[in-house]
Amino acid sequence: MASSTPPTLTTAKPYQNHHIQNIQNQHHRRTHNGHNSLHPPPPRNPTAAKPPAPIPATVAAGTHRNPNFTPLSSSKSELAADFSGRRSTRFVSKMHFGRQKSGGSIRHSIVAEDALQQLIRCSGDDRLIESVLLSFQSKLCGSDDYNFVLRELGNRNEWSMAIQCFEFAVNRERRRTEQGKLASSVISVLGRLGKVELAKKVFETAVSEGYGNTVYAYSALISAYAKSGLCDDAIKLFETMKLSGLKPNLVTYNALIDACGKGGADFKRASDIFDDMLSNGFQPDRITYNSLLAVCSGDAASSGGHMDYAFQIMAEMTAKNIMPNEVTYSTVIRGCAKSGRLDQALSLVSEMKYANISLDRVSYNNLLAIYASLGRFDEALNVVKEMENTGLKADVVFYSEIIDSLCKKGFVESSALLLDEMTKKGIQPNVVTYNSIINAFGHSGEARLTNDNKREIVCLENGEKKVTNRDEDRIINVFEQLASGKLNIGEKGRKEIICVLGVFRKMHELEIKPNVVTFSAILNACSRCSSFEEASLLLEELRLFDNQVYGVAHGLLMGYRENVWVHALSLFDEVKRMDSSTASAFYNALTDMLWHFGQKRGAQMVVLEGKRRQVWENTWSDSCLDLHLMSSGAARAMVHAWLLNIYSIVYEGHELPGLLSILTGWGKHSKVVGDCALKRAIETLLGSMGSPFRVATSNIGRFISPGPMVAAWMRESDTPKLLVLEDDRAYPQTHPNLQPLVL
Repeated sequence: MASSTPPTLTTAKPYQNHHIQNIQNQHHRRTHNGHNSLHPPPPRNPTAAKPPAPIPATVAAGTHRNPNFTPLSSSKSELAADFSGRRSTRFVSKMHFGRQKSGGSIRHSIVAEDALQQLIRCSGDDRLIESVLLSFQSKLCGSDDYNFVLRELGNRNEWSMAIQCFEFAVNRERRRTEQGKLASSVISVLGRLGKVELAKKVFETAVSEGYGNTVYAYSALISAYAKSGLCDDAIKLFETMKLSGLKPNLVTYNALIDACGKGGADFKRASDIFDDMLSNGFQPDRITYNSLLAVCSGDAASSGGHMDYAFQIMAEMTAKNIMPNEVTYSTVIRGCAKSGRLDQALSLVSEMKYANISLDRVSYNNLLAIYASLGRFDEALNVVKEMENTGLKADVVFYSEIIDSLCKKGFVESSALLLDEMTKKGIQPNVVTYNSIINAFGHSGEARLTNDNKREIVCLENGEKKVTNRDEDRIINVFEQLASGKLNIGEKGRKEIICVLGVFRKMHELEIKPNVVTFSAILNACSRCSSFEEASLLLEELRLFDNQVYGVAHGLLMGYRENVWVHALSLFDEVKRMDSSTASAFYNALTDMLWHFGQKRGAQMVVLEGKRRQVWENTWSDSCLDLHLMSSGAARAMVHAWLLNIYSIVYEGHELPGLLSILTGWGKHSKVVGDCALKRAIETLLGSMGSPFRVATSNIGRFISPGPMVAAWMRESDTPKLLVLEDDRAYPQTHPNLQPLVL
């Protein structure tokens, strides 16, 4: 969706003594049909709100444009929070907008249900909403009724109305305990809907007003932090809670462990919290164990992870008569798939079926992705049919899993067909879906559906024959052709630029805000273009959609370094606010593109900005350069910068450390252990310079050299020339002073 600031809360009335002033200051009002109505202000990026410009004819014709750089200030805008790309498809699919959930409490009255229905009909009109609340004020039975209304409004994504109802109720309730229940309820609603900042403000106001200092309010906000992946904030709040004299309960601990799983914390952190819970006398339940399993199967799983611990946890659950459920299995299956343990994942699926545990949607999605990634399309087709027989309808995660798996196999055109299919069925793709397709361009030839079997004759039970259109269900159509080997791989070429732009334009038509992952995918696609001209053309056309982001990339690629650098620094500041893995992916993609097309000085300036902003931890010291989190382009640019720093130490007459090291990692997840692209790139670079660095015998991912040998090499007359990078193309600068290359 297009980025926007949240709509307004109810304006405090003169008789109200409860205010959430900090929240109110962020919102706006307008008048519609004679009534004040809630509505989000225009998006921050004005280009995103306008209909997308048509793809210029120059793309189709292949005409190259005049390279004059247009200043970015005309359309520069602050990047939205969506740009960080924190939310995954899986998170969005859990929001369940537009369908009811069963309420957790049955203590509400029938009157509360009537009030809810009338409130829903008044959605968007503050005055009508307040009229309904006033008319039901004497009939609603305290906090139980109001909490029911708040929960159900949250289930319908009516978070703004939920806050208005909360304000109305809490200002008429004089009992602190009941006010605390209302606060905990609305914090939970806002947290579940991802409105964590609003949840925090409600909590802070409740504490300052004297009714929020409860274990339930703290637990609700910890849970809100967890659902948004804000692990550090959750743990900090937990410590504050204990300092305030409150004792956490099982719900608190479960929420905290859940925060570790969703926030990408390491297993030790979650394990310490688990041990603290046990030491305080709380026995884990299924929620506790499932949250621990999520930590094992999370981000760390893809890099080795703790899947052995996950199986130990499942065994411990059974020993304590806490039987695994579909969530348990789905979590571990996903972790196995991430860590490449596909056979174990399939064994768990068989175990689920043997235990008569029905596969849920997540399990089916994981199973389908595994089969697709293995190229076992017959089994994938059976999974699709099995889902249909159990009555499970495809959702955004289902399609996204298929699309991502097919894209990684190079079946891009098939993925585009499924993207079209899901939109026809009313399933809204999100940014993650599009990122998979964009990132696939250039990896391999396109997969093309054959024209066979578009229509077939089916014999009905009554003996009649019916001609069916196989395009009616493209999922089955695609997998049938994959299984039968009837997908042809066509040649790739300039038409991929048109495809990328077409996908990008579709995102804007659907008001799906591209994020930093999209940006990285676009830059990776640029790096796979067959020529500099194609890459520059692609970025130039993308500037029509977002001149701030793609204007910076285009300007650096073209060599307009000084003209664009101030805008680049602003963009880097935005990226700094993101999590480290997202930020490093951004820097890696940008520098890879620049290095690939010969803009090596520009690539070096970018990585040094990343170093200043601590995108990569422990990047370098005088004795060691750590490159294992970098792409090959970023790493090579960083090697030159580090060696220049070493040169300055020698030039100034200082001694070097006894041993110098360059760490690349040894490719333990590569097909051939010890062989990885980064290591090969750095080995080639060091060899081309004639440097004394050699692979260490004790660590095949480490290059080492004695300090005196490096110093002697630095004193050779040709070495400085080898270390200084230059761009293949550069244009006259408008200002005399270039930004210095600060090491």
